[in-house]
Amino acid sequence: MHDTLIEQAQAGAVRTLRLARPAQLNACTCALLVQLREAFEAAAADATVRCVVLSGAGRAFCVGQDLKDPLVAPAFDDPAAPPKDMGHVVAQYYVPLARALRAMPVPVIAAVNGVAAGAGASLALGCDLVVAAEGASFIQAFAKIGLIPDCGGSWLLPRLVGRAKALELALLGDKLAAREAERIGLIHRCVPDAELGTVVGELAARLAAGSVRAMAETRRLMDAGQLVDFDRGLELEVTAQSQAGFRADYAEGVAAFVDKRAPRFTDR
Repeated sequence: MHDTLIEQAQAGAVRTLRLARPAQLNACTCALLVQLREAFEAAAADATVRCVVLSGAGRAFCVGQDLKDPLVAPAFDDPAAPPKDMGHVVAQYYVPLARALRAMPVPVIAAVNGVAAGAGASLALGCDLVVAAEGASFIQAFAKIGLIPDCGGSWLLPRLVGRAKALELALLGDKLAAREAERIGLIHRCVPDAELGTVVGELAARLAAGSVRAMAETRRLMDAGQLVDFDRGLELEVTAQSQAGFRADYAEGVAAFVDKRAPRFTDR
């Protein structure tokens, strides 16, 4: 029987996925990455889920790759051993996870309770909204071990904070406090440690009650907009808006507006 490395719970339409290696500060092993991808895919396939919260057990969110994992650990005691193919590990484990997260049909919130370093930072920043406790921090630790940002980090960072700041974070690898991360626009919000669960819970409930299909489509359009010119962006909006207009959520939203009541969205 495999160890359970991802704890799952659901309250109403909100599913929480919690990285569960607290003694190792939720460092990523290949097994954890597979289980997390499968958890995202299961949530995506479950019509009862309208929002997902990703968090870490214990005092950290995720410190990135576990460097003791046999698939990545250099063979220090055997000079003749071939070097590890880190690209293979990224392609087989991190890329499928990053894609599964980006393709979620519902909004995803990262609840960052402690340090988020390396791929752990990339994982958090890949979520739609990041709420961090005041005692949390973000570290682009890759350069300190001779690697480059992965799990989508090299794509995400300049889009979130611009090229100059992204390079500062990635090249120097200094710790970035959650409050400063909020100030520079890297994350959605920084809150007092004791309020993290309450704030995330309220935000998740609000998102789950909204038109999650439209939210997921908004994410897709904003990502696509980074890669196309303005005219193509307008064309993509026309197509997406046409599709949205045929859905039940649009009719319900307008009816609720006219009736001066809260909408009851059902599309997913």
